[in-house]
Amino acid sequence: MPIDPAWKRENRPPRILIVDDDYEIATPVKFALEGLGYEVVHMPDGQQGVAKLESYHPDLMVLDMMMPRQSGFLVLEHLRRSKRDQIRVIMVTANEGERHQTYARMLGVDEYMHKPFAMDQLVTTAQQLLELPFPDPDGARDA
Repeated sequence: MPIDPAWKRENRPPRILIVDDDYEIATPVKFALEGLGYEVVHMPDGQQGVAKLESYHPDLMVLDMMMPRQSGFLVLEHLRRSKRDQIRVIMVTANEGERHQTYARMLGVDEYMHKPFAMDQLVTTAQQLLELPFPDPDGARDA
């Protein structure tokens, strides 16, 4: 049986963590998502993003691939090692390389968007991902 996202189970607004060093992108994304009633925090690099994961517990992360101090890939690897599988991830990047996209998908990215992206596309994608239930981890054993 699927599991509702934490924000639904806890009857609170969804929490979104934006991890992107480009303020010209992060600021309007934050503004647009806050306009939907979401709780949004922005961290300007991967290292600060990983540190924020320990206290913030987001439901969705908008994650840049290329950042100083720690790349989006290293953030994703940390996320997966820490068994945080109930965080949806949208990776945004200006990189067109297909092998990067393949690696991001292998690490469990839910959506991969190329910069520049249309704001309404990112917002719609975030809304859709936040509504998706998660598979029941015990369900596979019961089948």
